[in-house]
Amino acid sequence: MTTWFITGISRGLGLALAKAALAEGDTVIGTVRTGRPDLPAGRGTLHVLTVDLADGEAAEAAVGQAFALAGRIDVIVNNAGYGLLGAVEQASDDEVARLFAVDVFAPFRIVRAALPRLRAQGAGHIVNITSIAGRAPGAGSGLYAAAKHALEGLSSSLAQEVGPLGIKVTAVAPGAFRTDFLSNHSIRKSSAEDAAYADSVGRMSSAFDGMAGRQLGDPDRAAKAILAAVRSDTPPLHLLLGSDALNRARSKLDAVIAEIDAWEAVTRSTDFTGRG
Repeated sequence: MTTWFITGISRGLGLALAKAALAEGDTVIGTVRTGRPDLPAGRGTLHVLTVDLADGEAAEAAVGQAFALAGRIDVIVNNAGYGLLGAVEQASDDEVARLFAVDVFAPFRIVRAALPRLRAQGAGHIVNITSIAGRAPGAGSGLYAAAKHALEGLSSSLAQEVGPLGIKVTAVAPGAFRTDFLSNHSIRKSSAEDAAYADSVGRMSSAFDGMAGRQLGDPDRAAKAILAAVRSDTPPLHLLLGSDALNRARSKLDAVIAEIDAWEAVTRSTDFTGRG
């Protein structure tokens, strides 16, 4: 059986993933900020840790607690996080600091604390839940996209560092899933608004409001997809979840390649001429 450490199991994808792992008889050590998740143990074993991931020391301490409980952890899932919606100009320092504390620095500290133990085991799998916004951002998601893009970059480099040590890394980028992510539990709007951004950020905000409860993605199916990736002998470094994420990623890649091609001559013109 597999032992999981999953942050943010009280709702959304984290809850669905914990439920799926427990149903298969696995052990789940999950974090919540408050309360206790509505999770039947099923055939597995559940441990719940109350942790404020905005507190870096608490995030690292939770890793130590998890290894003390289980002795060995096979999969670390950095799932907890929230979104910030608003124009870049509107975001306050406090809003950005809080966002990055939870969405970037907490996963970093958890990975850093877990790695010595995973290296000692000679095996392990780190799964970072990012977002399609981190790969193909839209108006109004600039700071959230920056946070998730940071986690994407960390995952790509980390995979090259720890692969030779027997440790796998997967960055999972979901699209829109039918969870409460668009509620005020998981997404916050910048406290400042400016009519100048009504046609960009305002339109995107209205689209999000209209999407709640109608998202294409099924969180239970997403959880099964993550389980399949973790159990695979050749897990992906980058995993998209949802047809909307797939479409956005392909559109972004097509646009990037077209722009590279259009400016190729300028790009090449910056090299020294000759071999000197």
